[in-house]
Amino acid sequence: MLGLVKKIFGDSNDREVKRIMKTVEAINEMEPQFKALSDEELRGKTDEFRSRLEQGEDLDDLLPEAFATVREASWRTLGKRHYDVQLVGGIVLHEGKIAEMRTGEGKTLVGTLPVYLNALLGKGVHVVTVNDYLAQRDSAEMGQIYQFLGMTVGVNLNSLSHQGKQEAYACDITYGTNNEFGFDYLRDNMVLYKEQMVQRPLYYAVIDEVDSILVDEARTPLIISGQAAKSTDLYYAADRFVSRLTAEEDYTVDIKVRSVNLTEAGAAKAEKTFGIENLYDHANVTLNHHITQALKAHVIMKRDVDYVVQDGEVIIVDEFTGRLMVGRRYSDGLHQAIEAKEQLKVQNESMTLATITLQNYFRMYRKLAGMTGTAKTEEEELKKIYGLEVVVVPTNRPMIRVDMPDVVYKNVNGKFRAVVDEIVERHKKGQPVLVGTVSIENSERLSEMLKKKGVPHKVLNAKYHAEEAEIVSKAGQHGAVTIATNMAGRGTDIVLGEGVPELGGLHIIGTERHESRRIDNQLRGRAGRQGDPGSSQFYLSMEDELMRRFGAENIMGMMERIGFEEDQPIESKLITRAIESAQKRVEGNNFDTRKVVLQYDDVMNQQREIIYKQRREVLEHENIKEITLGMIMPVVERIVAAHTPEDQVPEEWDLAAVAEYANSTFLQEGQLTAEELWGKERDEMIEHIKNLVNERYDQREQEIGSEMMREFEKVVVLRAVDSKWMDHIDAMEQLRQGIHLRAYGGTDPLREYQFEGFEMFQEMIENIQEEVAKYIMKAHVEANLERQVVAEGQAVDPKAESEGKSPVRAEDKVGRNDPCPCGSGKKYKQCHGK
Repeated sequence: MLGLVKKIFGDSNDREVKRIMKTVEAINEMEPQFKALSDEELRGKTDEFRSRLEQGEDLDDLLPEAFATVREASWRTLGKRHYDVQLVGGIVLHEGKIAEMRTGEGKTLVGTLPVYLNALLGKGVHVVTVNDYLAQRDSAEMGQIYQFLGMTVGVNLNSLSHQGKQEAYACDITYGTNNEFGFDYLRDNMVLYKEQMVQRPLYYAVIDEVDSILVDEARTPLIISGQAAKSTDLYYAADRFVSRLTAEEDYTVDIKVRSVNLTEAGAAKAEKTFGIENLYDHANVTLNHHITQALKAHVIMKRDVDYVVQDGEVIIVDEFTGRLMVGRRYSDGLHQAIEAKEQLKVQNESMTLATITLQNYFRMYRKLAGMTGTAKTEEEELKKIYGLEVVVVPTNRPMIRVDMPDVVYKNVNGKFRAVVDEIVERHKKGQPVLVGTVSIENSERLSEMLKKKGVPHKVLNAKYHAEEAEIVSKAGQHGAVTIATNMAGRGTDIVLGEGVPELGGLHIIGTERHESRRIDNQLRGRAGRQGDPGSSQFYLSMEDELMRRFGAENIMGMMERIGFEEDQPIESKLITRAIESAQKRVEGNNFDTRKVVLQYDDVMNQQREIIYKQRREVLEHENIKEITLGMIMPVVERIVAAHTPEDQVPEEWDLAAVAEYANSTFLQEGQLTAEELWGKERDEMIEHIKNLVNERYDQREQEIGSEMMREFEKVVVLRAVDSKWMDHIDAMEQLRQGIHLRAYGGTDPLREYQFEGFEMFQEMIENIQEEVAKYIMKAHVEANLERQVVAEGQAVDPKAESEGKSPVRAEDKVGRNDPCPCGSGKKYKQCHGK
């Protein structure tokens, strides 16, 4: 049926390529004209293009000439001329799509076309690679083209100084790894001065090996981790102090808004106990916060009402349903304060200062494009999650590699013996062999077997990128035998040695099917580049993980009955088809899991965007008085609303509590009285208090001085936002880990997470507003004001867990009896592990 539709309407990919070929023809027609230009005239094209953009032309108008310019500059600097199919790939990338190009088709050179064109806007173009080695290699080689055309090129490495990073990002074109770009984004949203930022707004990224970065690593969060600047000892000290205080004399309680405030007598006791001069000095903000939370824990939070203690843990009780909210933690240090009150071990403050998944980082670019040899199998995911279409670019020369059917053995021993025999045979005649394994353990096993047979060989396992690239590039030499894990040496071309084409080219042996067809295709794609001869074959056993997961028992039973020996292979298209359908199922399951992970992360992402946007406004504005007052006024509205409920007559309103809270938070002692509020409507009260707050604010500004007040506002707001946000990340992570248990109660864990996550975010915003209100209006201001880092952090290598064991992502492995990552509450084997 599909074939018939293609015959009538034509293949959509073919139509896309035909459309693009018209532009390629236009570029080709310009070639003689550009060849005739002097170096100086060719370089002058960059300035000409930039001025035409300023006059209103757009990038599409310039594309044919810009591509012709890059092609000519490439020929003059590198001696490489872009093929027509490379121009096709360049146009696909400029249009914000993914170009699927076979291995050896020169993807790195293709990238120079759209990168140059888009860099003309001066907004900065990022070229993203999978490791530092490739970033340095490509920027050095391709950088010659850009520099010849008068553009600047930078490389963003982890080892760069802060100034070095700023210089790299200021360039027209910046090369770097996905992780480093993501970490810099997070670090930029933790700086205390706008001058400390390194990145410009994210405009256009071209991702090399796009499937590896946007699919394989999509679930790996980038995390900046650190020890919060709060000691657990302080929780116990604050707890001991508040347990000796007396109600009314040392503190006042407002049950309606669940707040507790020290009186002047209470503050004086605190100053004496902790040996400080002024509790409300900004230097004592941490101590003050701990005392307040300890008071809340003692006075407001009731055991077996608000929370229970089980197995040494404080578990929150839902106030509406009475059920235990496993995994939820009170934010803002209140949970730790309760732990101290109950004499439990205090779980230390949040270790995660900032985090983002690569999925959400790359979705922030205004325009995104990518190249890879294998993307079509993941097209649905790339389209749904990133809005990226995949265009398969034709090869420059016809592909003549021979892909042989899979060979299946009864067990692993038989399979490996057959692989070694095959290598020995081909090595005798001098044909190079590249063997792909899924784990380091298997590559070492194979290496031992080859040593016994006396076959010289090289082993790679994706740890040392520069050395590996060198070894992989020689894997096509006469008699070479190379064993590699699937990802080793990725991005490096294998050139055939002299006389090798006559021997059949490079032969690829796969020792196990990967759960993704794309990874198998990458391995195969290392042979047969640019029309070279080559061949590939997979050797499998019934004990392989993929076979065990998908019905190998039936085939094993059949082999036993027929009396198959372990060295006797089955070659059957039926088995090959069964394996492929198993892979499709696993790919579908993995996509579902990644989609669910993204849905959860989207909750956090929306919150992160709000916080980071507001934080940037604070850094970028010289005067944030309006922002600060905008944070204080909602506190006024909330306190009035809490004590003047609509279902009560005005005579029953607790105006004394409103006045007391306002005096202790925004105003001076005794400044507002209940009598002043008597007879006023709710809106009039709010208006009256807001006017007093504005007057008091102006008064403080006169006392402190305008210049210092502006800096003081930033010190207070940044500290409040950073400390509360860091704590919120931790609370959300705790919620995420326990949320799947809600499924047992018949609720949708994702809906619960979205709902509770929103509530927690609202609570965090209110906490920020209250802290800003209290410190802006009350704190003692010192002459030597300094913005403070809430916690020192460092980037966590997302690969660290899996390094040294296997190139497979550790967090992608789910045990058969573990809860399914989709959040259904079922075991993995009964859900997405079927």
